[in-house]
Parts: sequence; C-alpha cells; structure tokens
Amino acid sequence: MKKLFTTLSNIWKIEELRERIVFTLIILLVYRFVSHVVLPGVDATALDTNEQSGLLGLIDMFAGGSFSRVSILALGVMPYISASIVVQLLGIAVPSFQKMQKEGESGRNKLNQITRYLTVAITAVQAVGYIKTQVPVEAILIDRTLFYVLSTFVLAAGTLFVMWLGEKITDKGIGNGVSLIIMVGIIARLPMALQQEISSRFVGDGGLIGLVLEIVALFAVVMFTILIVQGVRKVPVQYAKRIVGNRQFGGVRQYIPLKVNAAGVMPIIFAQALMFIPMTLTSFFPSLQNTWLIQFSDYTSLTYCLTFAFLIIAFTFFYTAITVNPTQMADDMKKNGGFIPSVKPGLATSSFIDDVISKITFPGSIFLAIIAILPAIAVKFGIKSEFAHFYGGTSLLILVGVVLDTLQQIESYLLMRHYDGLMKTGRVTGRTGIPAATGSNAVI
Repeated sequence: MKKLFTTLSNIWKIEELRERIVFTLIILLVYRFVSHVVLPGVDATALDTNEQSGLLGLIDMFAGGSFSRVSILALGVMPYISASIVVQLLGIAVPSFQKMQKEGESGRNKLNQITRYLTVAITAVQAVGYIKTQVPVEAILIDRTLFYVLSTFVLAAGTLFVMWLGEKITDKGIGNGVSLIIMVGIIARLPMALQQEISSRFVGDGGLIGLVLEIVALFAVVMFTILIVQGVRKVPVQYAKRIVGNRQFGGVRQYIPLKVNAAGVMPIIFAQALMFIPMTLTSFFPSLQNTWLIQFSDYTSLTYCLTFAFLIIAFTFFYTAITVNPTQMADDMKKNGGFIPSVKPGLATSSFIDDVISKITFPGSIFLAIIAILPAIAVKFGIKSEFAHFYGGTSLLILVGVVLDTLQQIESYLLMRHYDGLMKTGRVTGRTGIPAATGSNAVI
C-alpha cells in the first residue's frame, strides 16, 4: 500500500504528467456528458430501452450506450474505426498507399486526412441506416423528412466531435484518445451490470458465496487475458560490429518480440460482423425463421459458439498474415547488418520468422476464441448477460489492452524523471489492437 501511495505521489509531482492526466479526465467527462444529449426532434420517453444484441450490441458498447439512447454521439467512433481499417487494408493492397506509409510524417498526415474524409462518408451512410432502423416513428416530433436530413448532419458532426476529442487526448493527454473513449464507454456499463448481478444473487439463488465465486472467476479471466495480451516470443537477433572512426557500432544481441496475439481484438470484431448476417436474413425473410439459421439468434447456443470460435481462429491467421510481414522484417534486418543466429540472411530468415509466427498464432487464436465465447459460458452458469459480457469478448480485450498501454506511458514518464516505475520488477508493456491510419493513432 505504501508503494502505491508513493507512486501516486511521484505521478503528481511531475507537472507535465499531472497536466496530461487532468486534461484527459476533463475531456472524458465532456464526452460522457454530451453522450446523453438526445437527437433534436426525438421524444426520449418513446424510445425502446431494451438491450441491443449482436452487432448492434457491439456498436452500443463502443458508443457507451449512446447508440440505444439515440444520442447525438450514437455512432461514436465506429465510422472512424471502419475508415481506419479500410485505409490500413489499402496500404497493403494499393501501391500508392504503400508509398505514403513509407514517406514518414508527411505520409502519415496524408493518410490521416484520407481517413477523416472516409470517416465522413461512412458516417453519412450509417447515419441514414441508423435513423431508419433505430428511431421509432412515434418518437419523431417534427416533420420526418426534415428530421432525416437534420439528424444525418448532427450524427456526422457528433462522430467528428468524438474523433476530435480522441485526437486531443492523444496530443495533449495521456494514452490513446480513441481507445480511452471506447474504454470509458465500456466501463460506464459496469456499475449497472454489477448492481443487477448483486440483486439477482441475493434475491435468487447463489447468495454471497455465489457472488464471491463470480468475482474470483472474473479475476482469473482477467489474469488469463493479460497473459495472452502480453505473451511474446523473443527471436534473438545478432548485429555485426562496425567501426566508424574511433567508435564501434553493433556487436550486440537484441530480440524481435513477436506477439502471441498480434491480431488483437480485430478477429472478434470481424467474426461478430459475420455472425450477425443470419439474424439479418431472418429479419428480412421471415420464412427463414423456421430453418437452421434461427440457431444463430442465440449467442449461447452450441452452434453459435462453435461457428464463432472457428471464424475467430480463421480471422486471426488472416489478419496476422496481412499485418505482419516477415519478408520486410528480414530485409530491414539485413540492411542494418543483423541476422538470426544459425539462420542465413534473406529468404531463410523470412521463412524462419514466418514459421515462428505460424506456430505462436495457432495457440493464440485458440485462446482468443476461448476468451470470445466465455460470456456465453458465463450465462450458462447463471450469470446475467449484462455482467457476463465482462468475462470475455471484445469488451475485456479492449479494457486490458487500453489499461496496459496507458500504464506503459505513465511508467515512461516516471522512469524518464528517475522515479521508480509502476512495477517492482520488469516493465509494463502496452499493446494496440484496433488499427488506425497511423501507428501513433492506433486504437486499443
């Protein structure tokens, strides 16, 4: 406990770090306040307050509940995330985007600008679909045509406002802005979910012992998730000695840290998007409700869980393959005079790194699939669905990733000022999961 208070005192002593933390908290408070402002022309009392599920539930979670409240920030950062993913994929397939990625700061600025324009376009399309599907006709208080036009502009402005808040946190605050905004939206749902779970345990079965077992299980799941997020395979790299004038360069052994879960949370997001397709088909074609597709409407069913897990494993390999380039790593190593001991430079090094990535990605994808279906397993054990979402899936991975990344930045400030870090031994290492147009803006 003394170590904790000493660390907090050291954090407060660093003026720049203190100002960044206070600035971040103020921006997050502004975001949470604005997220409760309902769209102009909507009767809030006529809205459906039922919990969203499927892909809509994922969007509502990312938006901190604004999606279901028909807030002016209803779309949140999802259009920005979608635009960032598109830009990153274009950087793999389109030569002009690859060139911009290699141009340094100017290239990143161009990609950021393209991402912003694409965000506006995606937001405009999603806003129209959101208004028509999520806003009940009886809740509209003004002329419908005027409402559609006005709401489209307001929702687009809301998304840009959230994106601007995130960029301000990244520039002048602590941590990654967009990631923190998503994390705050997820955490905002925790108190209500915990209250419902406590009430259900004391009113129904389980009592205090059942609640304690749930908390212990949640703690174990969080530790397991941290283990997966932080897991790396260190590949040793030896650099040749070079004499320049009277100085010696190289001649040291370093490591390439290859992540066990290099794909982050993206496989779960892609898989959830596909799992929403059967529900969409049954809603458009009622005749399909009597077919096997209806099994995908229940996320706790065995069919849903097995299909979901298979898609996550497949997308983990796919996303790792397009984001981690062993050939480029081998070329960069060769240019800098580095080599892996007992492995020839060039093609052999590329094949070796690719083999290592394949071997560590398989168990990583299995563990990721297990984490993704843990909420369904928790529901089967009698935990309410609202609280069960914190036992795994996208929400838990985002929370763990963002917290680790933010703590890593705080520790960097402490060590730079010659204070003790947050850990007694070792270093806090963060990670990012949801991609953005540039590395500095990588989300989650």
